[in-house]
Amino acid sequence: MSLKVAVVDRAHTLFQGEAHQVVVPAANGDLGILPGHQPLLVVLRPGKVRVTSNGKTQELAVTSGFASVDNNAVTVVLGSNLSESDNGSGAPRDALSAPPNASGE
Repeated sequence: MSLKVAVVDRAHTLFQGEAHQVVVPAANGDLGILPGHQPLLVVLRPGKVRVTSNGKTQELAVTSGFASVDNNAVTVVLGSNLSESDNGSGAPRDALSAPPNASGE
């Protein structure tokens, strides 16, 4: 069983795919999300969103936003991300990329 994950900001989809675990910097501390997690909505604090799939972890530094979990789907909506503010281009420099799926797409 896996999670369907989407990490987005105002203008970009930074990650969309499946993962085994997602860790978000919730207001009260880092929150690990695994398949079967209870539904919830949390506010994010500055920190890193970590998405683990196929034994590899990808990270994205964030300053604000929220995360929603429901029915093995995790949606992370970023108010802003640190890599976007660092390069001034409006495009995230260190955006998460979706791992290749089994069909090679």
